This record gives sequence, structure tokens and C-alpha cells, in this order.
Amino acid sequence: MLKLKLISGHLSQFCPSESKRDLVRSECGSAANPDDMVVVHGLRTAITKAKSGAFKDTTPDEMLSAVMTAVLTQVGLPTELLGDFCVGENRAVAPHHCLIFNGFPESVPVYVVNRQCLSGLQALLNIAGAIRSRTIDMGLACGVESMSLQSIGNPGDLSSRLMDNSKARDCIIPMGITSEKVAEKFQISREKQDVFALRSQLKAAWAQSLGLYQQEIIPVTTKVVDADGTEHLVTVSQDDGIRGETSLARLAKLRPAFKPGGSTTAGNSSQVSDGAAAVLIGRRSAVAALGLPVLGVLRGSAVVGVPPKIMGIGPSGNVWTCELKSSSCSGLGVDDVDVFEINKAFASQAMYCVEMLGIPLEKVNPNGGAIALGHLLGCTGARQVVTLLNELQRRRKMAYGVVSMCIGTGMGAAAVFEYPGPAQQ
Repeated sequence: MLKLKLISGHLSQFCPSESKRDLVRSECGSAANPDDMVVVHGLRTAITKAKSGAFKDTTPDEMLSAVMTAVLTQVGLPTELLGDFCVGENRAVAPHHCLIFNGFPESVPVYVVNRQCLSGLQALLNIAGAIRSRTIDMGLACGVESMSLQSIGNPGDLSSRLMDNSKARDCIIPMGITSEKVAEKFQISREKQDVFALRSQLKAAWAQSLGLYQQEIIPVTTKVVDADGTEHLVTVSQDDGIRGETSLARLAKLRPAFKPGGSTTAGNSSQVSDGAAAVLIGRRSAVAALGLPVLGVLRGSAVVGVPPKIMGIGPSGNVWTCELKSSSCSGLGVDDVDVFEINKAFASQAMYCVEMLGIPLEKVNPNGGAIALGHLLGCTGARQVVTLLNELQRRRKMAYGVVSMCIGTGMGAAAVFEYPGPAQQ
């Protein structure tokens, strides 16, 4: 209780009462269309630190198994009713074996999509596209990432011509350096980045203290190998990267992580992490016929390209493009959106995007973002959707929410979801 009060006191410094406003302003709840693409249910694992957390020895297929089976079990959906199964992950192995050893019939297909930081959300958009085209009625979209077991930073085999084109060469600039370039170009100071990072940590610590994450996390029992080779089982049910005890003074002492004299540090960047998430989506008519609930409605999405060397500005370039590509979101503005789940890869890029779009800070990641929780690359987009819809459900009003992220090599993506309100679930 004392910790909760302490966190509350810290938060009040950044959320003064006069800045608080009605977060549910929009008149949502458009008439239900039988062809709507609706989210039925979503869950995630806890997010743990790469290389040192409880999932450091857990393979991606085991994390994936936990979330996908839990989602279907909790809604009582037989596996044979899935039309397709898409997994966002930064690897190329389609986990058909994962479906089979979890009792799925061989007839259920599966494939992997890799669009780097967008992969988890791209999986959902791909399943939604198949539903829209009437190829399937229902599918499971997942994201999974083990940054403990996977080598990062190696772009693989690339053409030698890459080095002959400066813009193409920018696609392989280390992500930390792109953060520095955003901070320099748009004058995002070290202090502003640290304040933004602290805000994320305190929000996440607050949410964890209140148990807000428990509704979206499925506990996973897994094996951990100690330094001496001893194996033991642990049950992982809580995110382990949140640092609610940190302060501006502590953050200010951290050295630049990517460039001498730079402003991007371990404290104002997202941590590398392990975890998985799963989201069940379907055509509203099919969902209704099966008597399944509706947690949210996908109203629009967009992906755009941005200069690779400042790839972090991605969310600023596509949130409103997303609106324009969806007639049901026509005229949607910042005041109409209740929650923006923006992946905070780095405080520099997230702060720039929030300021450029004029988003009130109280609407941004109300329960903390990737700086506190961790950025799981292939899983992040799916995890954001789960977190967003659970937050909107807690508010018990019809509302809009946006999921958005920057994408390595120079892209940005966003998706608009509508929570229909408790009466329409």
C-alpha cells in the first residue's frame, strides 16, 4: 500500500488535476454491421527481460502455445472452426508443429509474417483481410518473440548494392542511432526524454500495483536453467521489467547507450524482452451465430513509409492516414480518441510523435508503454491490441482507441479500434 501511495505521489507531478479532462468524448457505437471485423478475445503472457528473465530458456513455440490455447479455451471455440492462423514473428519458420502438438487438427493452416515491429499487428490485419475478402470467417492472430534465444542486429544476406545508395544504406542504421537522429533533428532534449520515460515507468508500476494487467495475462509454467545448469519450474504471471522505483535523478546518471554525447540511454529506451500474445477475430455474423462476445471492432488501419534514418517518426505520419482509409472513422480527431497505445521504442521518437500530433499525455499509454514493459518486436502489435481493448473495457463506455508504432527500416503503422460498450458485448 505504501508503494502504491508513493507511485501515486510521483504520478501527480506529471498529471496535475487541472490538466485532466474527460477522456470519453466521442460518440462511438455506429450501427452493428454483420460484416464488421470484430475482436472476440485476446490474451498475452507476462513480458520478461531478455537473457535474464523467466522466459530466457523458453522457446517461442511454447510461449505461443500458452496464449493461443488459453484464448480458445476461455471462449469455448473448437479449434476446427479457425479458418487461418497467422503469427507475427521475426523469423521464418511456420509453427504448424505448434498447432499439432496442442491438439489442433492438421487441416488448420498457419503462416508467419515478419514486418519487424509491426509483425503482431500485421498478423491481425492479415486475418482481418482474409475475413473481409470472405476467404475465412474467423482466425487467430498472434505475436511472439524470444529476444533471449534469437540473434538480433544481423540483417542477413544483403546485396552489395545496398552500400552504393545512401537512402538504402539508412535502412541498416542501428535503431539507437535513429533515436539520436530524431532527438537532434527535432530538438527533443535529454531531460524531456527522461521525464517521458519516468512517466511510462510510474504508470506501469501504478497499473501493476492495482492488478490491471492480470485480466490480460495468462500465467505460464516454464523451465528456467540456472547458471550452474540446474533446471527448475517457475510460473510466470507478472511483467518483470517495470522499474517503479526509478527517478529523474537516477535516469540522469545513465550514460548514452549508442553515441558519445548522445541523449538516448538504457533508461529512456525500451528494453529487449520475451513474450507472446494472441487475438481471436472474426466476422460479426459468424461470431454472433456462435454466441461469442465482442471485445472490439477494427475500424481502420494504415501503414506508411518514412525516411529510414528517422524511422521513429512513423506514428506521426500515419495515425490520420489510418482515419482516411476507413470510412467508418471519417472525421475522427484527437479529441474523439480515448486511448493511444503508441509503442515507445525510444522516448525521443514517442515524445516527438505525441507533440506533433497534439495528443494529451493522459491519453497516451495510460498503463505504461514499452519503455517500462519491454518491446517484443514480433509480439508488440498484438500485445498492444490486448492492452488497449482491456483498458477500454474497464472504462465501461463506448470509445475509440488507436494502436500505433514505428517500424525498423522506416515505416509507421496505426489501427483504430472501437469498444462497443458493455451493452453491446
